[in-house]
Amino acid sequence: MSNAAHKEPVAVVGIGQTKHVAARRDVSLAGLVREAARRALDDAELTWADIDAVVIGKAPDFFEGVMMPELYLADALGAVGKPVLRVHTAGSVGGSTALVATNLVAARVHRTVLTLAFEKQSESNAMWGLSLPIPFQQPLLAGAGGFFAPHVRAYMRRTGAPATVGSLVAYKDRRNALKNPYAHLHEEDITLEKVQSSPMLWDPIRYSETCPSSDGACAMVLTDRAGAARAPRPAAWVHGGAMRSEPTLFAGKDFVSPQAGKDCAADVYRQAGLTDPRRQIDAVEMYVPFSWYEPMWLENLGFAEEGEGWKLTEAGVTALDGDLPVNPSGGVLSTNPIGASGMLRFAEAALQVRGQAGAHQVDGARRALGHAYGGGSQFFAMWLVGADSPAA
Repeated sequence: MSNAAHKEPVAVVGIGQTKHVAARRDVSLAGLVREAARRALDDAELTWADIDAVVIGKAPDFFEGVMMPELYLADALGAVGKPVLRVHTAGSVGGSTALVATNLVAARVHRTVLTLAFEKQSESNAMWGLSLPIPFQQPLLAGAGGFFAPHVRAYMRRTGAPATVGSLVAYKDRRNALKNPYAHLHEEDITLEKVQSSPMLWDPIRYSETCPSSDGACAMVLTDRAGAARAPRPAAWVHGGAMRSEPTLFAGKDFVSPQAGKDCAADVYRQAGLTDPRRQIDAVEMYVPFSWYEPMWLENLGFAEEGEGWKLTEAGVTALDGDLPVNPSGGVLSTNPIGASGMLRFAEAALQVRGQAGAHQVDGARRALGHAYGGGSQFFAMWLVGADSPAA
């Protein structure tokens, strides 16, 4: 008998997020997370009393200067006297947090779990938080873009991808964001020419090819089969989920296509019974903080052969009306509350298979992949959700 036969099927029955903006001056951290949590509870038509445990995640505490905020956020999340778990895996934390919550239900530790991730970047400076001073780091870069730009260059050199591919991704995702009322960046006048003429920040990454700094939170209610039967709206069922990690640096590390990412995706597909993800998955919410990572992850996740990812982007395959829509919500390129960015990918994938993505809904989506990565391309979290319940 397989391990899957021993697991409780897990369903997403409630999803909530804030309107993501550069600065939410009107709320505290507690107000921000409660807003997303209440929306998820309302979607599931549940109350705080129905929640057995809370799993919360965010990026490093020094990004905001509030240490272990989960301790004081318990009150705002109706979690006084209930188990609260804090998860942290750098930028992939939103995905990892959702998976920890999923496993609590799958293992029958709890029946209904609220999971939530957030960031209030306006009260911090993440770029300089990531730029450690001497002697902790050599003074060669500023922020995440400085770290990842050489890896993008390596991809271009390895594949022969033309320099315009990054701008195509950014233009696509920013246009998709216009269909998502919760997205941070709504650039009504966006054009491909504007993207291509924006200032160069970290060669070859331009200003319009980078993610914004956002305040925002995302929450989901996960429950068992019995809870899903009582839900007022269609559920998204978790068909597979996995985390993988590898060191920041080691002999033979491939920064362009990390082994941990390949292994994580392969595990998720195995759990979900997929043999041809390119054909069997209807939508992908992929963690793309810098536009070039779309073609890079298309290869890493098995949607394209090595060296072929950029051709899918260039051919329009990843467009909202394409054969494999990637980031129909606008993605991280349009909304980036770091701690919540991974959970937004998971939640948006769930919205797709529930048929509740609104104007950015992919027609007929039955299976969707949520993907997150963090650190120096070293932490990975993914789940595959579907409209159909796993076999009893």
